[in-house]
Amino acid sequence: MSGGPAAASPARAWHRVRVTSTTDAPAERAPALLPSVWRGVAAALVCGSAVLMFALHVRPLAYVPLLLGVVLGWAADRVLGRDLLIIATGMGIVSTIPLAADLSDAGMVRFTIALALAVVVPYVLSRHVLGDHVIRFPWRTGRRWTRTQWAYLIGVQTAGYLLLPFYFLSSGAYRNWPTVIEGQEIARLFVGVNAVGTWDELFFICIVFALLLRHFPLWAANLLQATVFVSFLWELGYREWGPLLTIPFALIQGFTFSLTKSLTYVLVVHLLFDAVVFMVLVHAHTPELFDIFVTAPARAG
Repeated sequence: MSGGPAAASPARAWHRVRVTSTTDAPAERAPALLPSVWRGVAAALVCGSAVLMFALHVRPLAYVPLLLGVVLGWAADRVLGRDLLIIATGMGIVSTIPLAADLSDAGMVRFTIALALAVVVPYVLSRHVLGDHVIRFPWRTGRRWTRTQWAYLIGVQTAGYLLLPFYFLSSGAYRNWPTVIEGQEIARLFVGVNAVGTWDELFFICIVFALLLRHFPLWAANLLQATVFVSFLWELGYREWGPLLTIPFALIQGFTFSLTKSLTYVLVVHLLFDAVVFMVLVHAHTPELFDIFVTAPARAG
């Protein structure tokens, strides 16, 4: 490459532009920066309302930041406002029922209807009303799982086996689930744990996370979806020091989905974890069943 005047002049011209424009840069960036800030505030209000809605259970008050976030998002960015409205709609539907685990006929019907609508309604709004294709459920990616993915599945199962018995039994969190002793009760618990685990990935990952990724970087979208995810799990029963487990779990699930683009994979991860949850809950109420946990603390009585 030549080092003559012709080659040097573009560099000098570029240098002159940079030098002479630095004093104007803050004024030029300010109009673009404000909408960016408000977009983040809007999403934080919508997703943060889950803490009030599910964790603290102050649902009339929780709708204030939820609606304010949608309005603010709409004012800052019309597409963001629509997506936040879809997320808020799903959260609002879920909030119509108590989320404490309930294995009665009425409880299971309530869960089935509310959680199904919380997925179907946002999907229909996005796909058939707004004509978007952001919400998808990628069961098949056409790619084989790598050795790392298979190793991760083993790691998840191992971590669940070691951590969950100690968490549930030492904290007493297992009491947040109904007592299961009879065969029918155990069967209902199995169905409930797996159904809710499947719904978690459909709603929090394929709807909430996917819509947020459209507007925010991965780290921000992941933190926002995890806020909703963990708040839901708190009301479901993962209380006491449960967030020490559920926060990293929710973040890792979002990150894993962003890497694999596979609903099937993150669902298998989740259901393997939930298989341990199911066995621990049964063991907690009926100690002679699934007496296989080396980290289960001894209990008196």
